Amino acid sequence: MVAIEQALVTGKQLDTLCINTIRTLAIDAVEQANSGHPGAPMGLAPVTYCLWQEFLRYDPEDPKWLNRDRFVLSNGHASMLLYAMLHLTGVREVSKNGEVLKGLSVPMEEIKRFRQLGSRTPGHPESHITTGVETTTGPLGQGVGNSVGMAIGSRWLAANFNRPGFEIFDYNIYAMCSDGDLMEGISGEAASLAGHLKLSNLCWMYDHNHITLDGPADWSFSEDVATRFVGYGWNVTRVADANDLEMLARAFETFRKTTDRPTLIIVDSHIGYGSPHKQDTSAAHGEPLGEEEVRLTKKFYGWPEDAKFLVPEGVREHFQEGIGRRGRDARAKWAKMFAEYSQKYPDLAERLHLMQRRELPSGWDKNLPTFPADPKGVATRESSGKVLNALAQNIPWLIGGSADLATSNKTTLKFEGAGDFQAGSYAGRNLHFGVREHAMAASVNGLAVSGIRAFGATFFNFSDYMRPSIRLAALMEIPSIFIFTHDSIGLGEDGPTHQPIEQLASLRAMPNLVVLRPADANEVVEAWKIIAQLQHRPVALVLTRQAVPTFDRTKYSAASGTARGAYVLADAPAGKPDVILMGTGSEVSLCIEAYEKLKAEGVQARVVSMPSWKLFDEQDAAYKESVLPSSVTARVSVEMAATFGWERYVGLKGRKVGMHRFGASAPLKDLLKFFGFTADVVVAEARKAIAEK
Repeated sequence: MVAIEQALVTGKQLDTLCINTIRTLAIDAVEQANSGHPGAPMGLAPVTYCLWQEFLRYDPEDPKWLNRDRFVLSNGHASMLLYAMLHLTGVREVSKNGEVLKGLSVPMEEIKRFRQLGSRTPGHPESHITTGVETTTGPLGQGVGNSVGMAIGSRWLAANFNRPGFEIFDYNIYAMCSDGDLMEGISGEAASLAGHLKLSNLCWMYDHNHITLDGPADWSFSEDVATRFVGYGWNVTRVADANDLEMLARAFETFRKTTDRPTLIIVDSHIGYGSPHKQDTSAAHGEPLGEEEVRLTKKFYGWPEDAKFLVPEGVREHFQEGIGRRGRDARAKWAKMFAEYSQKYPDLAERLHLMQRRELPSGWDKNLPTFPADPKGVATRESSGKVLNALAQNIPWLIGGSADLATSNKTTLKFEGAGDFQAGSYAGRNLHFGVREHAMAASVNGLAVSGIRAFGATFFNFSDYMRPSIRLAALMEIPSIFIFTHDSIGLGEDGPTHQPIEQLASLRAMPNLVVLRPADANEVVEAWKIIAQLQHRPVALVLTRQAVPTFDRTKYSAASGTARGAYVLADAPAGKPDVILMGTGSEVSLCIEAYEKLKAEGVQARVVSMPSWKLFDEQDAAYKESVLPSSVTARVSVEMAATFGWERYVGLKGRKVGMHRFGASAPLKDLLKFFGFTADVVVAEARKAIAEK
């Protein structure tokens, strides 16, 4: 312990002691778990220490403070770096209902349970599990993508809530990233967007450590990153040694003084300090160092070689005097200002309160359109655009945009005051993402974790480009809104490259994602009511390009059944059908047409509209039996998509009208006939189902 006691002599040595505490906690946690990445936390400990201790505006005693700076660990494999910081700075745990608790978010017992079942310290940080983790990172590039959404969110909040003398929002976003993050295409999209928008509140710290999982980075990565980011419109600065706290501080000061563009800090680091062999293998490959290497490394740090999970005296106190005191003072000053702001602008203060709790304003569903019966009808993308505009006027923090397809997706907010979000003009509610589906989806998630209800839209086929972000939204339990139009072969001449086939089945397989495919304009209204009230799960709203009939609700059941995922739209006399026809979206009208034909022939049929399998599956057994009675085994599903999954509803003997190959380029009428999406085909399949029951 002599070395550690001597280290307490000077402030500079105390800095080193704290940095080495971060490093050794990471080493010990990885070693005990026999799993994980020790190298990145070891190399990046000085960078994170300098940022948190001197610059990050964050109060560990109130980790949900509205104006806190955000820290994103995009290279999520370095999770122990973040867990060590949350522990050493004393970040408090916050309950599910938003109450700050007395206990730590990451107490020492959780450090010791790193990567174990049920711990708050999983292999990659998860925001819904661990307080202080701003967003769930893991797949490389997602974190920096989220950070752009967070930076957009900060600017939008400032533009809409700040008032003269009341700078309620001016927080910054810091994102740590790796070579891997910058190789992933999503980071290029995100950086391009951030540069275009001149998001000067965004700082990425690039860990340039010359190593990847396969080996040296120069095996696969030789581009000039600095020049690339200058081309994106970023300010670029470099720190030649990650251990140089003075140069790191200078780089962060440069970021703070830059007011017209985002900042990239390139930090040259080395991932370990033991044997040269281990620097190139275990530390990079996500393996424990091994007992001997741990001893060598701790010896290099002047650390007791046999000590495990050691936090020397003075370390926690040093953090309390640094980030703790700074954060506490900054929050107290802000809280005093916000109290005055709340008195002067009570409506805005109440709005912020609702946003943070993911609640809705009173009257959120007023003036929503209703659509009269119309055999020609409208495309569900069209009706959705009308509902979205009505809803957005009632929910002032509902914002979003499209990946260069707003006109096609019908997602432009057109009411007075909606405006555009552009560089230097950040109050607008229409976001323009350009042709950047990956970055759009990640940014929507970044906005969602900032308390803003955000949507992103594109053609359904390109949900494939957004899938990683959709998946993380579901994992994070955040209410991101993903709008997809052109949902089937119904888009016609654009052909199979643009016609989604397997996407519905794929997204339905994702846990915690609500997939909604409404059948007509009034189901669209009900779908948006569902979306508005979601708090802990994202949604994929799937809409048609082509017009679909608006059902006569005096003749058929009310669209309110949408809320239960599936409902009986048309029924046989006395509710005793011979066959059940079920479908989603545009194909429900085919089921209705077939129903009427069967009825004329004396065949008793039932039509079930199933806009959301997930919501239907969550209903009680009695309701599900009332919609799909087990006694009726003659069943037919109709959907212009892969039939995968429909067997759970039609049964093994049921008939499935769907797609069994990719589509084709042709006018819609020709495609429907060619692929068998006609009422006559549905009638024929219904007869077969009855005959086989």
